[in-house]
This record gives sequence, C-alpha cells and structure tokens, in this order.
Amino acid sequence: MIKNILCLVVSFTFISGVWAQFTDVSSIADFHRKLLTLDSHTDTPLRLVREEFDFMADNRGKWGSKVDFPRMEEGGLDAVFMAVFTPQGRTDSLGYAKAYAQALNLFDAIHQMVTSHSDKLALAMHPAQLMENAEKGKLSIVIGVENGYPLGLDIGRVKQFYDMGARYITLSHTRNNQLCDASTDQSSALGLTPFGKEVVAEMNRLGMMIDVSHISDEAFYDVLKVTSKPVIASHSNARALCNHPRNLTDDMLKALAANGGVIQVCLLSGYVKSFPLDPARDSALKAWESRYPDMSRLDEPTIAEARAERRQIEERFPRPLATVSDLVDHIDHIVKVAGIDHVGIGSDFDGGGGLSDCRDVSEIWKITRELLRRGYSPDDIQKIWSGNFLRVWEANLR
Repeated sequence: MIKNILCLVVSFTFISGVWAQFTDVSSIADFHRKLLTLDSHTDTPLRLVREEFDFMADNRGKWGSKVDFPRMEEGGLDAVFMAVFTPQGRTDSLGYAKAYAQALNLFDAIHQMVTSHSDKLALAMHPAQLMENAEKGKLSIVIGVENGYPLGLDIGRVKQFYDMGARYITLSHTRNNQLCDASTDQSSALGLTPFGKEVVAEMNRLGMMIDVSHISDEAFYDVLKVTSKPVIASHSNARALCNHPRNLTDDMLKALAANGGVIQVCLLSGYVKSFPLDPARDSALKAWESRYPDMSRLDEPTIAEARAERRQIEERFPRPLATVSDLVDHIDHIVKVAGIDHVGIGSDFDGGGGLSDCRDVSEIWKITRELLRRGYSPDDIQKIWSGNFLRVWEANLR
C-alpha cells in the first residue's frame, strides 16, 4: 500500500456530490487505500505475550483476535499504535515493580515482532516515518503506553519509555493511580496528582503526547491547565450520544479543541451506544467479578482461568453491538461541537473494540464508506484518518 503523500495530508480534488463518484465497493476500497490511515489504539501486544499468536498470520476466528498483518493489509490500515498496557494494581513498591516488569515484557515483544519481520513492518518514532514506511511498502507500528502505573514514582521512566519508542502515555486506566483519578473509579478529589503534574511536564519536554482517555473529568481539566502541548484522547467518544464516563462531554470537547488536541473515536460498542440491560448477562458478569475482584493480584494460571470464563460468558450472553453508522454519528457530533480538525479514529481492537459491521481491522474501510455516504470531502476524510492526529503529534515535537 504505497502512498503518494505531501506534507502529511493527501491532496484531493473535491467534486460536489462525492458519494456519487463511488458506485461500488471496489471504488470505495480504491479510494480508502489512497488515504494514509492510522489507528491510535489497539491492545494487540497482550496477544503477543499471552498466546501462541503469530502477528504475520491471519488469526481470524482465533482467541477473539482483531488485528494482524494480513487483516491490516486487507482493511487498508497503514499505521497502528500498539499499547503497552498494564492493569492497575497496588500503588506500592511491589505493585510498581510488577507493572514495570510487565511493561518491559510488552515493549520487548513489540520490538521482537518488528525486528523479526523488518521486510514488512517498521517502527515509527516520528510522523514523517509513517510516510517513509508507507513509501517502502511497510506497515508502521507505533507504541503507546496505556496506564501510567508502571512509571511508579520514578520520573526517569518517562524518558526510558520514550527512548523505547513510546509516543504517548494514557495517564490512567480503569482505576485511580499515582498520577490521577480514573473516569471509572471513585473520585479521590485529587484529579491530577503532584507527581502527575511532574509527568505531564516531562512528557511536554520530551515531545511525548499526553493521552486523556480513561482519566476523570477533573483530571482532564487539570491536565489542560498544566500542559504546554496539545493532548490526545486516544480512544474515547462523545458523552452526549453515549452517557458513559469514559466519553467526553461537549464542554470537554470544546476545551480539547481550544487546546489544539484531538479525540480519536473508539469502536468499543459500550462507548458508542447504550443498550438496555440484559439481566442474565449482568448477573453472570457480577458473579465473575466477585470471583476475580482484582486481576492484578492473581497468578498467571488463575488469570488464564478468569479470561476463559469471561470468554464463555461473552459467548453465552453476547452483548449487542453498535454499528458503523452509530460510530460516525459520534464523528458528526464531534465535528459539530469541536470542529473537523479535532477528530480521528482509535479502534481499541483487541481491547474490546468491534462493531456489528466492523468486527476487526479488515473491515475498517466501511468507516470510510459511511463518511463518504454522509458527504465528507476527501480532504476531511484524510484529516479524520490521520491528518489531525499527525498534526498534534508534530506539535508535541516543537
């Protein structure tokens, strides 16, 4: 998928009635492949270390896999951020040490994968490398850190992770940590902690993007007060359309736009659309959560057992899934509130992402189809697929 790209954005000639130009799937696919496409968040590295998983093989139908090399090519995805994710555990020396070791293991797995397949994959350390890699016919792998927990209380680890390729840090995950409160935990009234403010300043100094997905509303506004650079929300949606604390309110979207940042819409169905509660599914999940209340304290065999039980619940009580149309409703809303320059795409594939008609990376071209159907211009579609995110990344390097 070699791209002819100039200054980060593909130049298109806009003709009124764009949708009328695309009469069949093949013409839409051809248009999609001319874009430079970037997904700002996947959790695929967890598969690299936990399962007999070959990224270069087609893993369709195995372990719930959503992303691999063949399907990236099939779907027309040029660049993917892979998350070094650690679940939140105890905020003490033992907890920090365990998370740090887990993070290093994931960094190593990503680097080994790229090194082993350097004819087809390449790391991207700065925006221009995405285009350089595409021109060489290689898919770009970029690293993000999901959850600042493995930093512990060592500010030096921010630079260590940056030097290992991480280009953003999601400050928290589902629970409060030493940096800030999480959106899905009880508020500690701290928002961004004093150490969290140090981390933000160090990330600004290094040119490392600050990811505000997962953090509490108070922490979000604290970050915007402290940061000197534009921020990202790597995988979040509009709370006005789906009332979940993981999503951003309209006021937050406006503040993000004023900061110059970007929100990357997420394909995790529960953040896209609210569905009526299924009592049987809810009961099964609560029973599972009572058996495994803190995954961070479990040994590997028990974690494997817990994951197997969770998969059984998902198979027995499948959750309803939102659609690509529902997702693009969020893009429409964000464009209306924040502007076309402040929205992109971060699927959360392999971390829960997937829609009824876009279940894995091979189907992401359907998002482009829906954008075309709604009358988005080619230039605006390019902004959504990578231009806006790359602008923010570039701004962090200045």
